[in-house]
Amino acid sequence: MNTEARTCQNCENPFTIEPEDFQFYEKIKVPPPTFCWKCRFQRRLAFRNERKPFWNTSAKSGKRIFSLYPPESGVTVYDDPEWESDDWDALSYGADYDFSKPFFGQIHELARKVPRPARSTEGDVNCDYLVNTGWSKNCYLICNTTGAEDCAYGNAVDYSKNCFDNSHITKCERCYGSFWIRNSHRAHFSTRSMDNVSVWFCFGSKGLTDCFGCVNLMNKSYHIFNQPYSKEEYKRRIEEMKLNTWSGLQKAREEAIAFSKQFPYACLNGVFNVDVTGEYISDSKNVHYGYLVNGGKDLKYVQYLQVPGAEDSMDLTIWGDKNVLAYENATSGWGIASSKFLLECWSEIRNVEYSMFCRNLSNSFGCVGLRNKSYCILNKQYSKEAYEALREKIIAHMSAMPYTDKRGRTYAYGEFFPAEHSAFAYNTALVMEHFPLTKEQALAEGHSWQEPHPTEFNVTMTADQIPDAIEDVPETITKEIIQCATCKKAYRIIPAELAFLKNERIPVPRTCPDCRHNERIAVRSKAFLYHRICNCAGESSSNGVYKNFALHAHGKDPCPANFETAYPPEDQKIIYCLKCFWAEVE
Repeated sequence: MNTEARTCQNCENPFTIEPEDFQFYEKIKVPPPTFCWKCRFQRRLAFRNERKPFWNTSAKSGKRIFSLYPPESGVTVYDDPEWESDDWDALSYGADYDFSKPFFGQIHELARKVPRPARSTEGDVNCDYLVNTGWSKNCYLICNTTGAEDCAYGNAVDYSKNCFDNSHITKCERCYGSFWIRNSHRAHFSTRSMDNVSVWFCFGSKGLTDCFGCVNLMNKSYHIFNQPYSKEEYKRRIEEMKLNTWSGLQKAREEAIAFSKQFPYACLNGVFNVDVTGEYISDSKNVHYGYLVNGGKDLKYVQYLQVPGAEDSMDLTIWGDKNVLAYENATSGWGIASSKFLLECWSEIRNVEYSMFCRNLSNSFGCVGLRNKSYCILNKQYSKEAYEALREKIIAHMSAMPYTDKRGRTYAYGEFFPAEHSAFAYNTALVMEHFPLTKEQALAEGHSWQEPHPTEFNVTMTADQIPDAIEDVPETITKEIIQCATCKKAYRIIPAELAFLKNERIPVPRTCPDCRHNERIAVRSKAFLYHRICNCAGESSSNGVYKNFALHAHGKDPCPANFETAYPPEDQKIIYCLKCFWAEVE
C-alpha cells in the first residue's frame, strides 16, 4: 500500500498516512483517521485535567471533596474511596442501544450519569490532595505521578522521594525545581540530566557531583561553568554566590541560563534509543513522533508514556504502561491489549472499545465505570453471541449515522470521542499547554471555558515580605497566606516544604505552585517536529558562538545532516545532530 495524502477535517491541513500506518489500522481493524495526528493529540488532551483541582460535592455522600471536576461540569462524581467500594453497581445504569441516535450522543449521556472517581487516584497512602496519581505515599499537590513518597508540588514525579517543585523526574531524591532528570540526588534547578549528585543549574549533564552551571558535561566533580576547581575553592565560590538568598539565587539563575545558551542542544533529547524521532525519549526502540516516552517499542504518535511497557501501538497519550496493540487511548494502562478509544481505563483491559473509567474489563463496547465484567454494551450485560452480533451492528450504524459536532465535524467508527463532550473546560485541560487558545477561540471551536472560582483565602503577607535568606524565615511562615508575586493568587508554605528548603538552603519561593510549574515547563519543548539542518559548521557552530573542541566525521566542512526536531527554525538555540552533539559532550 502506498503513502496517501488526506486533508484533516479539523484543521483542514494536508496530512499523510504511511504504508506502515495502513498496515497497523488493518491489523487492529479500524478505518484510517480523518483527523491529522496533531488534531488527534489535541482532542485527547482536551479530556485530561492534569493539575487543576476544584472543590466539589460527592453525589454519593454529599461531603465536600477534592476533585478534578468543578460543580458545573455536569458529571456525576464520587470521592475515590466511595467509587472503589462495592456498594454500587455501574450495570444499574445500563441502556439499550438506540439505532435512531448517533452512538457518540448515547455514550455521552451515559458518561454524565455513571459516577466517576473525583481524583483518579489508585493505591495512594496519606495523599488526600493528589490528582491523577498511583501508589504514592505522604505527598501533597502532585499529579500525573506513580510511586512518589514525601513529595509535593510537581507533575510526573515518578518513583521519587523527598522532591519538591519538579516536572518529569524519575527515581530522584531531594531534588528541587528541576525538569526531565532521573537517578539524581539533590539536583536543583537542572534539566535534561541524569545520575547527578549535589548539582545546581546543570543542563544536559550526566554523572556530575558537586557542580554548578555546567552544560553538556559528564562524570566530573567540583566544576563551575564547566571549569574545574579544587574541593575547597569550589565550596568557597558556591558560598560567595549566596544561593541561600532569593537575590543570590536569581543572579545565579540568570548567569547559568546565559551560559547554557552558548552550547549546542541535541536535536533529540534522550538516551539509549534505537531508531526514534521526537523529543524526550529514552530506552526506546522504533518510536516515531514520540514525546516524553520511556521504555517504548514500535510506537507512533504517542505522548507522555513515562511508565515503560507500551508497544506495537499508535496514538496513545499519558501513562501507556503495558499498552499492546492499542490505538487512540488516553490515560490508560497497567495492562491494555487489543483495545482502542479508551479514556481512564486500567488494569487488565482486553478487547474493549469506546469505554471510560473501567477496571478489569474485557470484550465490551461503549461502557462507563464497569469493573470485572465482560460482554457489555452501554453498561448492559449480554451473552457472548448477542454481544458480538450487536457490536457489529453498532459499528455499521456509527458509519451510517455519524455524530456531527457543533462545527460540523463528523465522527464515525474509528474516531476518538468528540472534544465537545469533555467534562473539562479548555483552559483547565492539559490541551492548553500545547494548543493555547483564547477564550473566544476556544468557544468558537466548540469547547467550554472555566471562569475562576472566587478565592477562599485572605492574604496575610505579600511575597516581598519574605526574608531574603532561608535562615531568616521563621517557622510561623507556614501559617501565612502569601500573595504570589506574579499572578497575585494566594499560596502557602507547608511545614514539610519549609523543612526541605531549610535543609537544602534554598530560599522560599515568591510565586505560587502554578507559576512555578509554568516557569519549569517554559523550558520544555512542545510535541511538534520541524525539519532543520545541523548547526555544526565544522570548527564551530554556524552562528560562531560555540567553538567545537572535537574533530567531527565531516571534518572542517559544515555537517550535511538534516533531521526533524522539536526546536522550530526560529528558535535561536544551537541545534546539532546527534553525532555532532555527542562528539562535543565531555
